[in-house]
Amino acid sequence: MHVRNPASPTPKPIADWRPDAYRRFEAERTRPASDLLARVPSEARRRIVDLGCGPGNSTALVAERFPDAAIVGLDSSPEMLAAARTRLPHVDFRQGDIADWSDPPADLVFANAALHWVPDHVGVMRRLAAELPARGCLAAQMPDNDDEPSHALMREIAATARFRDKLAGAAAARERIGAFADYDDALSASCDEIDIWRTTYVHRLAGPDAIVAWVESAGLRPFLNPLDADERADFLTLYRAGIARAYPPRAGGGALLPFPRLFIVATRR
Repeated sequence: MHVRNPASPTPKPIADWRPDAYRRFEAERTRPASDLLARVPSEARRRIVDLGCGPGNSTALVAERFPDAAIVGLDSSPEMLAAARTRLPHVDFRQGDIADWSDPPADLVFANAALHWVPDHVGVMRRLAAELPARGCLAAQMPDNDDEPSHALMREIAATARFRDKLAGAAAARERIGAFADYDDALSASCDEIDIWRTTYVHRLAGPDAIVAWVESAGLRPFLNPLDADERADFLTLYRAGIARAYPPRAGGGALLPFPRLFIVATRR
């Protein structure tokens, strides 16, 4: 686990989210949301918010688990929200910054693969937990893959002479994941039931191009968005070559992509 550095640069919002690219690996992306939801206490929920709802894949799971709850889905991307509204027209989807969201009556705050994009996400989680009603629950899942080859390679290429000026702040777009104790310290003042665990999923993908396509829809966005078309193409050429070396083909076909994730379920007293 990594200890969060409070002095690190402030992450910036990510533009150009593409629901079509995100949904290409929807089954793999939805599995952690399902695993997170399975650990949420089974008591009835009246009002739920899905922070960083994306195209609605996680919201659909929440709606199926709690069919009688009023659900709000929040995301900063109009494109993602449009896809979510098409999928779940009965859900109240809203555009907004999840760092600023505050609505104490929600008795389940669900955040699947979203809070690591939020500046001072540990502090935001502390506030969200403090605003929960009695027996309210905060459930969050975040990728913990910053030191995996897929992400170390982004920073390595960004630091080369060709890209360093434009991509000086790209790595700060998402916060590093903290240690288990960071989250326990932040949540224990308000919550007396705190479940924290880490799971590494191992995805067998078609090969290096599929791995690049996976990462291009999310983790690579801060590195690609500042570049012009030619620079972006050159960056991706270098990145694909590095991915092919880091994730060699398997004898049975395809390549394995290990993907660690951090999970937290905290219930208020």
